[in-house]
Amino acid sequence: MGDFRPRTVWLGHPEKREQRYPRNVINNQKYNFFTFLPAVLFNQFKYFFNLYFLLLACSQFVNELRLGALYTYWVPLGVVLLITITREAVEEIRCYLRDKEVNSQIYSKLSTRVMLMTSERNGSCFLRTDQLDGETDWKLRLPVACTQRLPTAADLLQIRSYVYAEEPNIDIHNFIGTFTREDGDPPVNESLSIENTLWASTVVASGTVVGVVIYTGKELRSVMNTSNPRNKVGLFDLEVNCLTKILFGALVVVSLVMVALQHFAGRWYLQILRFLLLLSHIVPISLRVNLDMGKMVFSWMIKKDSKIPGTVVRASTIPEQLGRISYLLTDKTGTLTQNEMVFRRLHLGTVAYGMDSMDEVQSHVFSAYTQPTHDLPTSRAPAATKVRKTISSRVHEAVKAIALVHNVTPVYEANGVTDQAEAEQHYEDTCRVYQASSPDEVSLVQWTESVGLTLVGRDQSSMQLRTPTGQILNFTILQIFPFTYESKRMGIIVRDESTGEITFYMKGADVVMAGIVQYNDWLEEECGNMAREGLRVLVVSKKSLTEEQYQDFEARYVQAKLSVHDRSLKVATVIESLEMEMELLCLTGVEDQLQADVRPTLEILRNAGMKVWMLTGDKLETATCTAKNAHLITRNQDIHIFRPVTTRGEAHLELNAFRRKHDCALVISGDSLEVCLKYYEYEFMELACQCPAVVCCRCAPTQKAQIVRLLQERTGKLTCAVGDGGNDVSMIQEADCGVGVEGKEGKQASLAADFSVTQFKHLGRLLMVHGRNSYKRSAALSQFVIHRSLCISTMQVEGCVVICFTHYSTIYTMFPVFSLVLDKDVKSEVAMLYPELYKDLLKGRPLSFKTFLIWVLISIYQGSIIMYGALLLFDSEFVHIVAISFTSLILTELLMVALTIQTWHWLIIVAELLSLACYIASLVFLHEFIDVYFITTVSFLWKVTVITLVSCLPLYILKYLRRRFSPPSYSKLTS
Repeated sequence: MGDFRPRTVWLGHPEKREQRYPRNVINNQKYNFFTFLPAVLFNQFKYFFNLYFLLLACSQFVNELRLGALYTYWVPLGVVLLITITREAVEEIRCYLRDKEVNSQIYSKLSTRVMLMTSERNGSCFLRTDQLDGETDWKLRLPVACTQRLPTAADLLQIRSYVYAEEPNIDIHNFIGTFTREDGDPPVNESLSIENTLWASTVVASGTVVGVVIYTGKELRSVMNTSNPRNKVGLFDLEVNCLTKILFGALVVVSLVMVALQHFAGRWYLQILRFLLLLSHIVPISLRVNLDMGKMVFSWMIKKDSKIPGTVVRASTIPEQLGRISYLLTDKTGTLTQNEMVFRRLHLGTVAYGMDSMDEVQSHVFSAYTQPTHDLPTSRAPAATKVRKTISSRVHEAVKAIALVHNVTPVYEANGVTDQAEAEQHYEDTCRVYQASSPDEVSLVQWTESVGLTLVGRDQSSMQLRTPTGQILNFTILQIFPFTYESKRMGIIVRDESTGEITFYMKGADVVMAGIVQYNDWLEEECGNMAREGLRVLVVSKKSLTEEQYQDFEARYVQAKLSVHDRSLKVATVIESLEMEMELLCLTGVEDQLQADVRPTLEILRNAGMKVWMLTGDKLETATCTAKNAHLITRNQDIHIFRPVTTRGEAHLELNAFRRKHDCALVISGDSLEVCLKYYEYEFMELACQCPAVVCCRCAPTQKAQIVRLLQERTGKLTCAVGDGGNDVSMIQEADCGVGVEGKEGKQASLAADFSVTQFKHLGRLLMVHGRNSYKRSAALSQFVIHRSLCISTMQVEGCVVICFTHYSTIYTMFPVFSLVLDKDVKSEVAMLYPELYKDLLKGRPLSFKTFLIWVLISIYQGSIIMYGALLLFDSEFVHIVAISFTSLILTELLMVALTIQTWHWLIIVAELLSLACYIASLVFLHEFIDVYFITTVSFLWKVTVITLVSCLPLYILKYLRRRFSPPSYSKLTS
């Protein structure tokens, strides 16, 4: 990453900088102007397939080895290189334009040199960091205290001050620095931490912030947590490269046999080289041309599919990879979820209110503030009225508690400027924005507003609620006990200014609240029911305090906070003295809104044989709830939550406990994962790969990439990574297939991915339809090109066809063979309805050594039939043998295409007829090799028909018998 050093940045004095800093740009390009051509050529010729043809073409500069015109070797190679260079150039230009768009964002400045993000000066702000670390909780960020006393932002440039910052590093959770003001009396020196930072790729939730830029370009935390883009080569291309090595080995063997038949006479070593060149079409260069053109067609089909609009192919070299994915690794926030919390359920024990009955809650709240207290029930239904009033009272108490027990602050914005004074006077609903560290809390407060009780004001010591009648209720905040990961609860003590009542409200997870609230027989069961629905459950309770009780508590609390030894323990003990026999008010259920059709899409992927892993930076509880809600973990599936481990011994014990469980989903945190991978990498990966689903929470961006890499190394299977944020870029670039989802907060993942989609649900069709078709079509195309070349080479070995005919046959059969890119075994709807068809491809059967050997035997059989058929039917002249064999060869190839096609497309029919017409029309130019008068005779037509039928008819019969007694998996679906 370069030599990174600490820096001192002077405010308003860029001339004082001590070092040069990188430009404030991002770069997702694989090459630059100077490395483009060398790097592209190296990536092409480092594989045997292309290197073979380069050496073959270069050999034609040696007179003793030249077999024909130079263009017959250099033109095909040039076409392959031109296609590759053009494709890479187009993708690099597109990448450059996308980066340029992002790098062209405009920032406000206070001077010509110091870059500043616009922002507010009234204190703290909240930050959304989900695009950086995947966490949904908002982070509180604090200003430098001494700058808050300046009259205007412009005064920052008038004071003599500087920021000292540590060297750039990948740690997104820590920062060390100082702010120094030298012209103060005395000089001011404040420490800076992570709470004073706003990293790139984060978003200010509300208001505006003034800040000095410390890191730019490659020194950004988000950039340092991403890996450099690599040139991905598909598994299919590697398999084809392996097959060409086998073909080359066969070529060498045949050449040695041919020289051996001549008893190694004369300059036999030169004869070996000549035979290698003469029979070089055993390894067809047209294979590379056809496959590259096929990839371009597949990419075009993906982009033009109207059922997945907005899908972009950024790496057109690997569409076949989409058809063989075994592991899908997905981000949570913004990918599976919308990061929009929605209140779903209020449960009071005897009654529950869902989304369809919120009007009843609203009615109860309204009646609580409108009905006079002296109203008596009517004589007609006293019991019913009494019950109704009891429920109404309970609902009101629950809503009131939810509206008070939180850390949410309403902020009022008008014309982009925050005006708290005006907010306190008018409480304008249209200008109100809620700020909080957690979106869960915001959703709860928004819900209380929807049912009539609105949070309209808050500061450090007070809170204001507005009733449905417009009355303002004032509460004094006496104490707040914030939520922590250890306590899993938060509390608040408030005094109602109108009545003087002091109430202690608390909410938290059911596992801790069950021991705090009064005994009841429904809490555990209902919490379990709501959790199984994927809801985040909070238990809300209250406790009324007398003035004496509170004064006693406050005295003990203050004393505990002044303790020097064991302060945290003493404070917790004092708070716990209040947390006893609290009145259970209600349960709340909040859902992190899923993206459209996430559940059916994950179901399709699982049925297709993929294992889905969720890698997220979010909390364990949040990640587990989302996994259940999205049905990544099914309702009846056991879950093993990996306990936090910090040492080798703890990891060993926990792995043993995990090993005893079978067919259960795994949930593990990033810290525990790091310990396991450090000491027991092989054992952990072996166990994790057996799980039906894995959830990794609190994952750093580099950890996500590490998991992908380990899966590739340990299993040898193809991986696909899906994400939408900057924290997913490393994972996307490391995976065999990287898919970026265009997120709300940015396009970092989309720009760095191989494929870009607008919604997660499009992934199903991208893999099931386009991935499957691309792989099967490429397999059929490659086998046909090899078949055509082997037929010709067989005939060459047997001594008939002149070398130029290999090029002619390629031209005549090019369109029908290439039209295989339009073939498909099942309709798109069937492929989506039966994802089990995708599972058949994971074993690589469409292009395997078995299918390759079958096609080699077919090629040798057909080449021999055509050759010896022409010899047996030899008339009187050599030119007649050429006419019969060459015509039979072309007709055989056209019939073989027709034999292979499973779904006829009108372009395939056109390609067949066009090729036949081109051959007939070109006979006038081949009079040196073919007797035009002879081919119009009945004898010629009869002989060609016999040879073609003998070469193809047995294969048609075998195909029929195979389909009859061993039908493919899709045959019943297409019948």
